[in-house]
Parts: sequence; structure tokens; C-alpha cells
Amino acid sequence: MEKYFINIGRQLGSGGKLIGQLLAKELNIPIYDRTLIDMAAKESGFCKEIFEQKDEEKGFISRLFDVIPFMGDNMYGNCLSDEALFKIQSDVIRHLAEQGSCIFVGRCADYILREEVRVINIFITADEADRISRIRERHPELTEEQTRAFMQKADHKRASYYNYYSERTWGHASTYHLCLNSSTLGIEGTMQFIKAFVEEKLRN
Repeated sequence: MEKYFINIGRQLGSGGKLIGQLLAKELNIPIYDRTLIDMAAKESGFCKEIFEQKDEEKGFISRLFDVIPFMGDNMYGNCLSDEALFKIQSDVIRHLAEQGSCIFVGRCADYILREEVRVINIFITADEADRISRIRERHPELTEEQTRAFMQKADHKRASYYNYYSERTWGHASTYHLCLNSSTLGIEGTMQFIKAFVEEKLRN
């Protein structure tokens, strides 16, 4: 089959990453999320803490000597702008796409691969109660109010990053081929729905 790409945008706590992992297993293709940080660091020669600091966030200039020393020469000079970090990560995403079909979670992959024909862009949300419950499973030390604040901050961060680099609107229906609320069908049901949608879209 000709290669294809699935890009998943998601609200924090929506189960988007887990859905992507299950879908990747079902379709037998690789998935890339935070692993892109390690790849971008290896590709550029900079340590991954620099990328983690700016992960899905539009901020200020990052000077390497203010963070962690790097090893070796590189093409990006003594400081990394947000745009330079984005370019490094974008190059990694394009390189992975050249190798074959895959799933990307976040990181503006839908915008980076916008010239690709066989691409499916998906956004996953969930009911607030389910999102809070899912986040508190990972962070039981947080109260419900703290979790809500944490959730809102994370969504704002992702939206700012996406809107800035893509000049599109994060989470807006017109940005994607498919938007789903994972609370409606559950994690497994949502994954199966996306799989059926992907297979149908690729036939057309």
C-alpha cells in the first residue's frame, strides 16, 4: 500500500496518545510523540533538555549556556530561537515520513506534512470529567481544581504553539478531517472508529 500519515491533535487528558498507540498497533505502523524530542536532539547534536523546555510551546530565545552545554559543532550557532528548534523537529518529521507510513501525535505534524496527499488529520477531545479523572490517575497528588487549572494551562500552551507555527486554529473543526469526543465511544471504540475512517478515506 502507498504510504500514508495520521496526525493526531489532542486535548490533555482526552486519551489521544493512548488512542494513537492502539491505532498504530492495529495498523502495524510506527507512532511518534515525545520520542521526536530524542530524535531531534540526536539529529542536531543538542541535548534533549533544550527541546523538552520548548516542547509544544512558543516562548523566548533559548541560549544554550543558560540551559545545558551541548557537544559538538552544529549549524545553528550559539543560540537557538524557537523557530530553529521548530525547524529541527520539522526536519525529523519529514525524514520519518520519507521512510513510510506512520502516526504523529502533536508537534504541528499536520502542518509540516500539509503537502502530502495521503494524510489524515484528527483532533481528539473528551468530557471534562473524563479528562480530569484520567489526569488524576497519573497525578493523584493534584486536587480536582488543581487538575482543572493544569489542564487549561496545557491546552493553552498547545494551542499557542500550534496557532503560531501553523497559522491555523488548534482544535477548530475546519483544521482537521475528523474531530471526536473520546468519551462518546470510549478509548477502544474511538480507535476503531478512526481506523474505519482512515481506511475509507484512503480508498477515496
